[in-house]
Parts: sequence; C-alpha cells; structure tokens
Amino acid sequence: MKNVLVAYFSAGGRTAAAAKELAQAVGAELYEIKPAVPYTRADLDWMNKRSRSSLEMGDKTSRPALADRDAPVAACDTIFLGFPIWWYVAPTIVNSFLESYDFAGKKIVLFATSGGSGFGRTREGLLPSVGKDAVIVEGRMMNGKVSPAELKRWGEQF
Repeated sequence: MKNVLVAYFSAGGRTAAAAKELAQAVGAELYEIKPAVPYTRADLDWMNKRSRSSLEMGDKTSRPALADRDAPVAACDTIFLGFPIWWYVAPTIVNSFLESYDFAGKKIVLFATSGGSGFGRTREGLLPSVGKDAVIVEGRMMNGKVSPAELKRWGEQF
C-alpha cells in the first residue's frame, strides 16, 4: 500500500498495540496522537464524574490540545484512524486531531478498541470535524488478536 498512514490515540496501550500491528501488516507509517498534557490514571477514571476524561466527554465542544501537529497527513490518500471507544464515541482528542489537518480528498478508515461497545454513532460524531470533502468509513473493532494476513487483507480493501 502506498500513501497510507495509521494514526492513533491510545490511553492505556491497547489501541497502540492494534495500530502497530495494522501499520506493520499494511506497510504504513505510524503516527501517535498525543495530548499536550498527558492523561494520568486519575484523569481516565470514568467512574469519577469530575475526572478530566469525564469532563471532556461531557462537553461536545471540548478539544484537548495536541502535543504536536506533525502528522504526515498531506502526503497520504488513506488514513487509518484508531482510538478507544469512550462513552460510546471517540475521545474528543480525536476531534482535535481531525480539526488540525486538511482531509479534503482523503479517505479516513476508523478502527477502535473497546471494553464492550461497538462504534455506535462514532462515525457520525466525527463527520463535522473533517468537512464535507473527506470520506470517513467505519472500519472495524480491533479488540482481539487479528492475524497479520487478515489485517493486510482488510487494509488493502481501502
């Protein structure tokens, strides 16, 4: 595959592992979406209504700052975008990432990890952040081990 990027946000390492496997299987460059202020264990306590992640996810306009804006998006035609599912949608830092680049004419293929939910309305929630000239495709959940051959076959369809 040419001109392909695997970009991901991972809070606990599970999405990072899936992204690395996908990038290796499809021969893509790997880019980690990092918050300017890293999340602590307390920040990620979804049981605490006042934790950072709970407050961000409770505010649809929340856009956590990014550590950098160095993703090689301009050179890519297809971007596989991975993240954990939080509160049945993508974390708001994914919106920060999408709103920081021009995705016109690009295809964004979503993949996610989750403790139990699927994509839900994640795709629809991300559409306003990319503009009408990009295509977002709901890809797949990557919760378990997927063989490199299967990942390659899946990735090559895009």
